[in-house]
Amino acid sequence: MNRIILGRTGLEVSVLGLGAGGDSRLGAGRIDEADSLRLVRAAIERGVNFVDTAEAYGTEALIGKALREVPRDRVVISTKKTTRLEAPVRPEDVVSSLHASLERLGTDHVDVYHLHGVLPRHYADLRERIVPVLLRLREQGKIRFLGITEAFAADPSHATLEQALRDDLWDVVMVGFNLLNQSARARVFPLTRARNVGTLIMFAVRRALSRPERLKELLADLAARGKVPRRLAEEGLDGLLEGEDAASIPDVAYRFCRDEPGAHVILSGTSSVEHLLENVRSIEGPPLSDRARARLVEAFAGVDDVSGH
Repeated sequence: MNRIILGRTGLEVSVLGLGAGGDSRLGAGRIDEADSLRLVRAAIERGVNFVDTAEAYGTEALIGKALREVPRDRVVISTKKTTRLEAPVRPEDVVSSLHASLERLGTDHVDVYHLHGVLPRHYADLRERIVPVLLRLREQGKIRFLGITEAFAADPSHATLEQALRDDLWDVVMVGFNLLNQSARARVFPLTRARNVGTLIMFAVRRALSRPERLKELLADLAARGKVPRRLAEEGLDGLLEGEDAASIPDVAYRFCRDEPGAHVILSGTSSVEHLLENVRSIEGPPLSDRARARLVEAFAGVDDVSGH
């Protein structure tokens, strides 16, 4: 598995990260515990050393159990504090939530601790009230690096991260980016690259890129709204990928994200070892041709309002 330095954290991480959330997440009733443990261990054996979870996913305890026999310095653990609650998050809630996450994960520190799914209207308040708590927890050694994740489905134009990256607070961000919505190229990556902020790519493949019927529906909608050429509604992506050596649309999607300047870790959520290994093969595969990449960039240049879900 190829490795990359996660921005200013200095952490050497696998280009593919195991995501323990999303539609196909392990645990949480998706598959039984034994299969979930087998999946995490298969990822580690294949060279994946970045594992992302969250208190909201219900998978921290499973991750902790799967990593129990793995030396702590061989794995980078990322988890998150939920922010989208009915009442504002209180400083004491962050402290108690982190301690609970550490207990479930079976560790005394997390490498990256994020504020999770921050909406644009909540960012300023969280910065003022909660970031000082995160900084104290970092001083105590319970957090190594501070992260923030956008709510990409609700904020596909990256308004939260455009705010957050004006502040030199965040070591890592989680950003939605895929071949259908490439707006992070202009709105997020110039800011992360300028400050050497690590990037975790979510939504590289979601429903529209893994289910042909959903892709057809989405392309028809985008074409009707003048966001993409009308021929895409009729041809799909086949014309853009003509002559390309690709196993599938998800294969193309992972390789497209992997080679984007400014992208570090491409997250893959799965409940299947076979699916995991397919995604590893994609991440380790050759780059797309310059011609195919240019066609994909041009075709979706006007899209900034869908997530690909």
